[in-house]
Amino acid sequence: LSLAIQVFKGEYNRKFMLQLISSQLDMDRMDYLKRDSFYSGVSEGNVNSERLIQMMNVADDVLVIEEKGIYSVEKFLMSRRLMYWQAYLHKTSLVAEVILTKVLKRAKELTQRGIVLPCSQPLLFFMQNKISQEDFDSKTLNLFAQLDDYDIISALKMWQFHDDYVLKSLSSMIINRDLLKVKISEEKYTQEQVDVLIAQFIKLNGLTYHDASYFVTRGKIKNQAYSKDSEPIRIYKKDKTVEDVVTASDQLNLKALTKPVTKYYICFPKVLAEN
Repeated sequence: LSLAIQVFKGEYNRKFMLQLISSQLDMDRMDYLKRDSFYSGVSEGNVNSERLIQMMNVADDVLVIEEKGIYSVEKFLMSRRLMYWQAYLHKTSLVAEVILTKVLKRAKELTQRGIVLPCSQPLLFFMQNKISQEDFDSKTLNLFAQLDDYDIISALKMWQFHDDYVLKSLSSMIINRDLLKVKISEEKYTQEQVDVLIAQFIKLNGLTYHDASYFVTRGKIKNQAYSKDSEPIRIYKKDKTVEDVVTASDQLNLKALTKPVTKYYICFPKVLAEN
C-alpha cells in the first residue's frame, strides 16, 4: 500500500508510473471508454487499448507512444470527444443528473427541517449532518463507502410517494424516466429567462418561488478532449526525438480538439413547453 501511495503522489522514483494511472492517456481512460461504449451502445468509444499498450514505451523516465502508434492515439482522442457529446453530456444524461442533484438537495432540506425520510442509514447520516473536510474522519469515510446506487434508487422509489410535492415529483421523474425538458444553446441563458419559466410554473401549480425553482435550472457543459496545458501525450519519433501528439499529427482535427467547447443548457417542466 505504501508503494501504491508513493506512485499516486508522484513520489516514486520511476515517474512514468504516475503517468500510467493519471495522465491524458492513462489506464482509467482506456478502461472507461471501452466499458461505457459497450454498455451504452455508442460504438465510437470503442478504442483499441491493446494496440495503445503495445505501442507504449519509456524514454528519459517519461511515458511515450512509438510513432507508428500515432493513429491509435488520434482515434483515442476522437473517441473521447464523441463519447462526451453522445454519452456523458447527452441531453438525457445531463437532465437526469440535474434532477438527481435536486432530489438530494430537497431531501437534505426536508431532513434539516426535522422531517424523517425513509432511506438507508448511511444516506440518512449525510442528510442529517453537514460534513466539511475537517469532519471527514474514518467513521464518516466508512459510512460514505457504504453508499452505492442501491441506496439512491431504493430511496427514490419510496420518495416518489412522499407528501412533499417537490420531492415526490422529482423522484417520480427519475423512476419513470419522465424527465424535465432540456434545451442546449451556444448562448448563455439569463436569470430573467429562468424567472419567467418559474413564474409560469408557479401560476400552474401554486408553489412558492423557492419550491418552483427546483424545477427550473440553468448551467453550462464543457468538452475538451485534449488539453495543451496539461502533461502532453508524447510521440517517440524514429529519429529518437519526442513531440507532443498535436504537433506530430497530420490531423487538423486534432488541433481543434485542444479548444474547449462550452455549451449552455436550461431545464424546465415539459408542461411549460406544451403551453
